[in-house]
This record gives sequence, C-alpha cells and structure tokens, in this order.
Amino acid sequence: MHIEPGVVQGAKIYLSYATGAAALGLAVKAATRHGQTHGVVSLALRSLLAALVVFVCFEVLPHPPVGVSEVHLILGTTIYLLFGLGPAALGLAAGLLLQGLFFAPADLSQYGMNVTTLLAPLFALHLLARRIIPPHTPYVELSYGQVLRLSAAYQGGIVVWVAFWAFYGHGFAAENLAQVASFGVAYLAVILLEPLVDLAVLAAAKALGGLRGSAWVQ
Repeated sequence: MHIEPGVVQGAKIYLSYATGAAALGLAVKAATRHGQTHGVVSLALRSLLAALVVFVCFEVLPHPPVGVSEVHLILGTTIYLLFGLGPAALGLAAGLLLQGLFFAPADLSQYGMNVTTLLAPLFALHLLARRIIPPHTPYVELSYGQVLRLSAAYQGGIVVWVAFWAFYGHGFAAENLAQVASFGVAYLAVILLEPLVDLAVLAAAKALGGLRGSAWVQ
C-alpha cells in the first residue's frame, strides 16, 4: 500500500508526519490495552499474524499502481475482527513498514500519510463496530450483514483518505481529478471483492469454531 511519491511535497508533508504520529500513538494505546487484558503473548502472536497477512496483501498479491496509489486487497476488517484492534493496528503499521524497508524504500518518506490512510479508517471501523455489534459478541456469532457493513465502511475510509492526500497535495486541477478518479474506479474492484473475502473468512470460522479462547485469535 502506498500513495505515489510526489503526491504531497514540500512543507505540506509535515501534516502527514503529525497525522501518522497520532495514528501510531492510538495504535500503541490500543495495543497496550490489549496486552493488559489478554497478555503480552497474545498481543505478540496476533500482531505477528496480522503483519504477515498485511505483508502478503501488499507484496505477494497483485498490487498495480493506478492514479495516485496502488490498488490491492488489505483485509483490514477481517484482521480487526480476527485479532482485535491493538494487534490489527500494529499489524497494519508493521506490514506497511516492512514493505517500505525491503521492497519500496522510496516510499518511506510517505509512511506518515500511508499509515494514516490505513489506521484512521481502522479506528473509525472500531467505533462503528461498537455501535452495531453487542459487547462480547464472538466473531463466529457475527452476522454476515454486520461484517458486510464494516467491510464497506473500511474500504470507503481508505478511498476518502487517498483522495484527501491527493487533493491536499495538488488541489483540484483537472489532471489531479483524473488521477483520483482513475484510482477510485480501479478501487471499485477491491470494494466489491474484499467484502466477499471477509464474508468467506467468517463462513470458514463458523464452520470450524474450535479456536474459542485461543491466544491466536479473538
């Protein structure tokens, strides 16, 4: 996942440092809360699994650049529902960092805006989940409708943040509008496909149902 270098330049990029620091701060806070509740081992295992899923999505699966960013699966909703907010946030941030360190070092300067783009919708997703899902509901007892709403909300948040950075960086010139529009159109495939993957994972979990109480998943 990366917004193309050059989308935000000069002094404007300092905003991404601020939003990125805020997003990472919230991620650490959520991870700390998870560790206090479920233990450090659970936090480490789930964060590692989440990071591996993110890394596969970013580097192994197809991720063509279109317009102002790349287009690929992220599975943010499934990571959140399987592992919890803290591990999901750490996994997204770590998977993105691994991509930058080993495969796309030119994107490290963009890390602030990229991590914001991934984590801000995750925190919004968490707030939505608290509104539509009763407390202490096991993952396997979620309805397909609930997961579909969460998945659509997360994907919508990604698109909104990508568009924000593009317009913040280059305004509303015709060329920039075309770049954002091309990304949005291409991302429709993800918006249609990723909820289906989220639902398939939920269906598999309902069929298995043997991991209740495990440190590996929520």
